[in-house]
Amino acid sequence: MNFQIGEKVVYPNQGVGTIENISTRSCGTALERFYLLRFACSMTVLVPLSNAANIGLRRITKDREISRILSYLALGWCSINSDWKVRFKENCEKMQSGDLLKAAEVFKGLMQLHTDKPLSFREKKMLDRARHMLVSEISIARGVPEIHAVALTQRALAKSGLSLPATQ
Repeated sequence: MNFQIGEKVVYPNQGVGTIENISTRSCGTALERFYLLRFACSMTVLVPLSNAANIGLRRITKDREISRILSYLALGWCSINSDWKVRFKENCEKMQSGDLLKAAEVFKGLMQLHTDKPLSFREKKMLDRARHMLVSEISIARGVPEIHAVALTQRALAKSGLSLPATQ
Protein backbone atom coordinates (compact mmCIF):
# COMPACT_ATOMS: atom_id res chain seq x y z
CA MET A 1 0.00 0.00 0.00
CA ASN A 2 1.57 3.27 -1.10
CA PHE A 3 0.55 6.63 0.31
CA GLN A 4 1.24 10.10 -1.03
CA ILE A 5 2.38 13.27 0.73
CA GLY A 6 -0.70 15.13 1.98
CA GLU A 7 -2.85 11.98 2.19
CA LYS A 8 -4.78 11.33 5.40
CA VAL A 9 -4.21 7.87 6.86
CA VAL A 10 -5.09 6.00 10.05
CA TYR A 11 -2.38 4.89 12.45
CA PRO A 12 -3.64 2.22 14.88
CA ASN A 13 -4.48 3.39 18.38
CA GLN A 14 -3.68 7.02 17.47
CA GLY A 15 -6.19 7.89 14.80
CA VAL A 16 -6.00 10.04 11.68
CA GLY A 17 -2.73 11.60 10.63
CA THR A 18 -1.40 13.23 7.47
CA ILE A 19 1.57 11.98 5.47
CA GLU A 20 3.81 15.01 5.74
CA ASN A 21 6.93 13.63 4.11
CA ILE A 22 8.47 10.50 2.60
CA SER A 23 12.18 10.28 3.31
CA THR A 24 15.09 7.88 3.08
CA ARG A 25 17.37 7.26 6.05
CA SER A 26 20.23 4.92 6.65
CA CYS A 27 19.66 2.07 9.08
CA GLY A 28 23.05 0.49 9.57
CA THR A 29 24.27 -0.40 6.08
CA ALA A 30 20.83 -0.37 4.46
CA LEU A 31 18.69 2.53 3.32
CA GLU A 32 15.11 2.59 4.54
CA ARG A 33 12.22 4.75 3.36
CA PHE A 34 9.86 6.27 5.94
CA TYR A 35 6.51 8.03 6.06
CA LEU A 36 6.46 11.01 8.40
CA LEU A 37 2.95 11.24 9.89
CA ARG A 38 1.68 14.33 11.67
CA PHE A 39 -1.36 14.19 13.93
CA ALA A 40 -3.68 17.05 14.90
CA CYS A 41 -2.01 17.22 18.33
CA SER A 42 1.30 18.05 16.54
CA MET A 43 2.75 14.64 17.38
CA THR A 44 4.79 13.04 14.58
CA VAL A 45 5.61 9.40 13.91
CA LEU A 46 8.08 7.82 11.49
CA VAL A 47 6.74 4.64 9.87
CA PRO A 48 9.02 2.46 7.71
CA LEU A 49 7.38 1.88 4.30
CA SER A 50 8.42 -1.78 4.51
CA ASN A 51 6.51 -2.21 7.77
CA ALA A 52 3.48 0.05 7.18
CA ALA A 53 1.10 -2.85 6.46
CA ASN A 54 2.28 -4.86 9.49
CA ILE A 55 1.82 -1.84 11.74
CA GLY A 56 -1.71 -1.44 10.39
CA LEU A 57 -1.34 1.90 8.63
CA ARG A 58 -4.38 2.23 6.38
CA ARG A 59 -6.51 4.57 4.31
CA ILE A 60 -9.53 6.38 5.74
CA THR A 61 -12.60 4.15 5.98
CA LYS A 62 -15.08 4.48 3.10
CA ASP A 63 -18.49 6.06 3.70
CA ARG A 64 -20.23 2.69 3.18
CA GLU A 65 -18.26 1.21 6.10
CA ILE A 66 -19.02 4.28 8.25
CA SER A 67 -22.73 3.54 7.76
CA ARG A 68 -22.10 -0.04 8.93
CA ILE A 69 -20.27 1.21 12.02
CA LEU A 70 -23.05 3.66 12.89
CA SER A 71 -25.56 0.80 12.49
CA TYR A 72 -23.46 -1.34 14.84
CA LEU A 73 -23.53 1.43 17.45
CA ALA A 74 -27.32 1.75 17.04
CA LEU A 75 -28.20 -1.94 17.40
CA GLY A 76 -28.77 -3.25 20.93
CA TRP A 77 -26.14 -4.19 23.44
CA CYS A 78 -23.00 -6.25 23.03
CA SER A 79 -21.41 -8.79 25.34
CA ILE A 80 -18.51 -7.63 27.49
CA ASN A 81 -16.15 -9.69 29.60
CA SER A 82 -16.71 -9.13 33.31
CA ASP A 83 -13.06 -9.88 34.17
CA TRP A 84 -11.27 -6.50 34.04
CA LYS A 85 -7.86 -7.89 33.05
CA VAL A 86 -9.22 -10.04 30.23
CA ARG A 87 -11.50 -7.23 28.99
CA PHE A 88 -8.67 -4.70 29.02
CA LYS A 89 -6.33 -7.03 27.12
CA GLU A 90 -9.01 -7.78 24.51
CA ASN A 91 -9.77 -4.08 24.13
CA CYS A 92 -6.07 -3.19 23.76
CA GLU A 93 -5.74 -5.75 20.97
CA LYS A 94 -8.80 -4.37 19.21
CA MET A 95 -7.53 -0.79 19.44
CA GLN A 96 -4.08 -1.74 18.18
CA SER A 97 -5.58 -3.55 15.17
CA GLY A 98 -6.42 -0.18 13.62
CA ASP A 99 -9.80 -1.51 12.48
CA LEU A 100 -12.49 1.15 13.01
CA LEU A 101 -15.22 -1.44 13.64
CA LYS A 102 -13.10 -2.95 16.42
CA ALA A 103 -12.61 0.53 17.90
CA ALA A 104 -16.42 0.89 17.75
CA GLU A 105 -16.76 -2.44 19.62
CA VAL A 106 -14.42 -1.18 22.35
CA PHE A 107 -16.28 2.13 22.49
CA LYS A 108 -19.74 0.57 22.72
CA GLY A 109 -18.65 -2.05 25.26
CA LEU A 110 -17.08 0.56 27.53
CA MET A 111 -20.12 2.82 27.10
CA GLN A 112 -22.36 -0.04 28.28
CA LEU A 113 -20.09 -0.78 31.20
CA HIS A 114 -20.04 2.92 32.09
CA THR A 115 -23.84 2.88 32.50
CA ASP A 116 -23.50 0.24 35.24
CA LYS A 117 -20.44 1.45 37.13
CA PRO A 118 -17.62 3.99 36.95
CA LEU A 119 -14.77 3.01 34.65
CA SER A 120 -11.21 2.66 35.88
CA PHE A 121 -8.75 5.39 34.90
CA ARG A 122 -7.23 3.21 32.16
CA GLU A 123 -10.62 2.27 30.72
CA LYS A 124 -11.72 5.94 30.74
CA LYS A 125 -8.60 6.77 28.71
CA MET A 126 -9.36 3.92 26.31
CA LEU A 127 -12.98 5.09 25.97
CA ASP A 128 -11.76 8.62 25.16
CA ARG A 129 -9.27 7.29 22.60
CA ALA A 130 -11.90 5.07 20.94
CA ARG A 131 -14.32 8.02 20.85
CA HIS A 132 -11.65 10.24 19.29
CA MET A 133 -10.80 7.64 16.67
CA LEU A 134 -14.46 7.17 15.72
CA VAL A 135 -15.36 10.84 15.60
CA SER A 136 -12.25 11.98 13.71
CA GLU A 137 -12.52 9.26 11.08
CA ILE A 138 -16.28 9.72 10.62
CA SER A 139 -15.65 13.44 10.19
CA ILE A 140 -13.03 12.94 7.48
CA ALA A 141 -14.82 10.05 5.71
CA ARG A 142 -18.08 11.97 5.53
CA GLY A 143 -16.43 15.35 4.88
CA VAL A 144 -18.22 17.01 7.80
CA PRO A 145 -16.97 19.01 10.81
CA GLU A 146 -16.23 16.97 13.93
CA ILE A 147 -19.27 18.44 15.69
CA HIS A 148 -21.49 16.80 13.03
CA ALA A 149 -19.61 13.50 13.43
CA VAL A 150 -20.27 13.73 17.18
CA ALA A 151 -23.98 14.27 16.46
CA LEU A 152 -24.07 11.25 14.10
CA THR A 153 -22.40 9.11 16.76
CA GLN A 154 -24.77 10.38 19.46
CA ARG A 155 -27.85 9.62 17.33
CA ALA A 156 -26.61 6.08 16.66
CA LEU A 157 -25.86 5.45 20.35
CA ALA A 158 -29.24 6.84 21.43
CA LYS A 159 -30.96 4.10 19.41
CA SER A 160 -29.31 1.50 21.64
CA GLY A 161 -30.08 3.45 24.84
CA LEU A 162 -26.61 4.94 25.33
CA SER A 163 -25.42 8.53 25.37
CA LEU A 164 -22.07 9.95 24.36
CA PRO A 165 -19.89 11.00 27.31
CA ALA A 166 -18.36 14.45 27.41
CA THR A 167 -14.70 14.59 26.37
CA GLN A 168 -12.22 14.92 29.20
